[in-house]
Amino acid sequence: QVRLVESGGGLVQAGGSLRLSCEASGLTFRNYAMGWFRQAPGKERDFVAAISRSGGNVMYADSVKGRFSISRDNVKNTVFLQMDSLKPEDTAGYYCAAERRFDERVHSAPYDYWGQGTQVTVSS
Repeated sequence: QVRLVESGGGLVQAGGSLRLSCEASGLTFRNYAMGWFRQAPGKERDFVAAISRSGGNVMYADSVKGRFSISRDNVKNTVFLQMDSLKPEDTAGYYCAAERRFDERVHSAPYDYWGQGTQVTVSS
């Protein structure tokens, strides 16, 4: 059974930082591209960032470029999202996702498996 478990969310002031983690189990982690998405109340789920199987390719939404950084540890089966210079509009539930890939490309959709999410709240 595939499980993706996010952690690291919380309440932070604007301008602050958080580091999200997502630990995967039940799959061969190195065979999956990983992504982060977010969803604010009453809004659709939006793509945030993605990273290829080896970590060699990354992709970001325009709204987070230069502020967020995605990385992965294929030994620990974990993907990270470092979030700096946080803004109130970054407030959302953050979800990690896994996509089975046979190459090093990254996409914003579709994904095969999803975590339950972790809440990030940025106060002004």
